[in-house]
Amino acid sequence: MKITPLDIGSHRFPRCFRGFDPKEVELFLEMVRQEMEDLVQENRFLSDELRRKSHDLSELKEQERLLKDAMLTAQKVSDEMKSNLLKEAQLVIAQAEMEADHIIRQAHDRVLHLQDEVRALKDERVRLREELRCVLRTYSGLLDAGESKSLDGDAHGIENTLRVMPSGK
Repeated sequence: MKITPLDIGSHRFPRCFRGFDPKEVELFLEMVRQEMEDLVQENRFLSDELRRKSHDLSELKEQERLLKDAMLTAQKVSDEMKSNLLKEAQLVIAQAEMEADHIIRQAHDRVLHLQDEVRALKDERVRLREELRCVLRTYSGLLDAGESKSLDGDAHGIENTLRVMPSGK
């Protein structure tokens, strides 16, 4: 059975001969009633405070759970981004290497082409020298043949040639 401050305040003791001083008992009961009333109010206040704190704690636990979930999600996203960036970097490197190989092949082909052109020009130079030598030999032969004819021929032909040439020059 619960005793309330009201029960304490309204309780009356029977009187008997040589019993307690009724004023003292009433004074003590009033103090106990007041103290109990204060304790009941404090108990209510603490119960309400406990409910609020429990509610706050459950909200904080929920926020903590949400933060943990958010951190895990952020970590996963970060890891995925790192992985994707690494893959993208590897792809860029592979493409750059392929392009570099292509450029090197083109340069090598160009060098081979230029070497072929240089060889062709050298061959052309040799051919032109040979042709020039042949022409020079031909003209030299013609000069030699013309010289021997003019030495053997008559002096009359030289005089005629000299007359035909314009004078004074």
